[in-house]
Amino acid sequence: MPVTSSSRAAIAISMAIQNGSLSKLQSFNGIFAIYKKQGPTSADVLNTLKKALLKVVGIGEGTKMLTTMLAGSKKYRAVGELGKATDTLDVTGNVVEEKSYDHITKEAFEEKLKQFTGEIMQVPPLYSALKKDGKRMSVLLKQGQEVEAKPARPVTVYSLSLQDFSPPYFTIDVECGGGFYVRSLVDDLAKALSSCAHIKELTRTKQGQFTLEEHALKEDRWTLTDISQALQPCPNPSGQQKNAKKAKSKHKPTPSKSKGDDGDTND
Repeated sequence: MPVTSSSRAAIAISMAIQNGSLSKLQSFNGIFAIYKKQGPTSADVLNTLKKALLKVVGIGEGTKMLTTMLAGSKKYRAVGELGKATDTLDVTGNVVEEKSYDHITKEAFEEKLKQFTGEIMQVPPLYSALKKDGKRMSVLLKQGQEVEAKPARPVTVYSLSLQDFSPPYFTIDVECGGGFYVRSLVDDLAKALSSCAHIKELTRTKQGQFTLEEHALKEDRWTLTDISQALQPCPNPSGQQKNAKKAKSKHKPTPSKSKGDDGDTND
């Protein structure tokens, strides 16, 4: 199809708008939270966001400050189902065990929650982002390879409460530290009650300074205007701090990646 002068003008206007948006986006510097619905993986959501933002991945110094600004506790709301255990400990897996739950009362459930509050030991799920020989355990399992469970490790539960108890379903709120798996909590809790369970729904309601209710942008608000209003500025490190970091990196070997991960990510 021939390109007319009006077509050229439309293309030029479109490119000007895109270049203007890109320039504005590149001037941003900070971190913002988005709402990730169940289903798509975090990578899927990131790709969608990149398309919405003209394929620009990071926003200034915010990409370098993620670890610092997202430090702190996490909060989750989980809906579990008693009586059925799955290999993944959530609704995406295959049922591997069924047990009675008729003997479990609300009072017994709430009493048992106390045992899982504070500093506790927890075995991470087999299906997780933890790695063996450089590969995710969840990937190895899907490939049919045998994987041994990682040893129990210390984790922190700041608060744990029962929000609803309508057997076989229950809803709990949990605030925890890094490396904690709500899936393992639900599995361990049900075992302690002489039954079994898995997670049907899991929602992260807080991560560091960001909360789902106040900060997370849903997909219809992934616009430059909304992001600019939601952006949390990053503190600019002083020249002294920058030089100190450079000096440290020269004299110390690069630290290896953590053997753990950030717990449940709903990927």
